[in-house]
Amino acid sequence: MARWLGLAGLIVVLDQISKQWVEHALDYGDRIPLTGFFNLVLTYNPGAAFSFLAGAGGWQRHFFTVLAVVVSAVIVSMLRKQHAQTGIALALSLILGGALGNVIDRVLYGHVIDFIQLYYGQFYWPAFNIADSAICVGAVLMVLDSLRKPSAGASQPD
Repeated sequence: MARWLGLAGLIVVLDQISKQWVEHALDYGDRIPLTGFFNLVLTYNPGAAFSFLAGAGGWQRHFFTVLAVVVSAVIVSMLRKQHAQTGIALALSLILGGALGNVIDRVLYGHVIDFIQLYYGQFYWPAFNIADSAICVGAVLMVLDSLRKPSAGASQPD
């Protein structure tokens, strides 16, 4: 269990360090092209993923903070039960670290600091951060883990 909580803690630390570095290196809205598909950009997201509810007037900050804390508590409970199952424990740890990384931003600043921007031609993916990446990778791993396991009650081939 300790290694999974340690991984979640490492995600939080890397996320917060990277956000602070970008906050000090860039002004809001600055964009630094690094490759033909990747920019560093400093932006703030008061909403959820892809700026969902970003313009909702402020209540969403508290809603998403409480939601992240509740989800984090559920994830810790799930980790206690499934810490020996590497696939699901890894997925849960990544999601936990990402959720806590973003909740720290919401509590301290009222918004999440985003800085990774991917693009292709004129198509720009919404900016994100290390916490968002950990949540997405964890969710994909969770889906893959569930697809590898036979469903309960399914008959096995003879």
